[in-house]
Amino acid sequence: MANTYTQIHIHAVFAVQNRISLIQRSWQERLYKYIIAVIQKHGHKVLSIGGMPDHIHILFGFRPTQALSNLMQEVKRDSSEWMNKEKLVLGRFSWQEGFGAFSYGKSQIHDVCNYIETQEKHHKKISFREEYLEFLKKFDVEYDERYIFKDIDG
Repeated sequence: MANTYTQIHIHAVFAVQNRISLIQRSWQERLYKYIIAVIQKHGHKVLSIGGMPDHIHILFGFRPTQALSNLMQEVKRDSSEWMNKEKLVLGRFSWQEGFGAFSYGKSQIHDVCNYIETQEKHHKKISFREEYLEFLKKFDVEYDERYIFKDIDG
């Protein structure tokens, strides 16, 4: 769009289905590169990506050319399909439904990148559930406890 100028930084967080620790160090970087490529395909710029075996954090510059929910749906769908095609896990890989997304100003980018890149250190002190609930509370996001990390039947 002509005459549209934005500076939107989004920190997205999403988990492996049922928060099972399936993301292995041996192929984690390949997964991150794949996710970066999906995001960049739409003109967004990844600033940092990292996580733990059961979840991922991504900080990216977001262009208002598509809905955030559509981008996250595509990232999760395409990366799941790629992991299953590559047979990186026993059985079928999938991400948990939904995601968290939080916006930051330019002056906060360095700290958020550092946070994402030091996930292992951070999670020695706090669980992913505790971390996620802290984000929701910090950003004053209303949520229904019944749907936070809901286990899928089946």
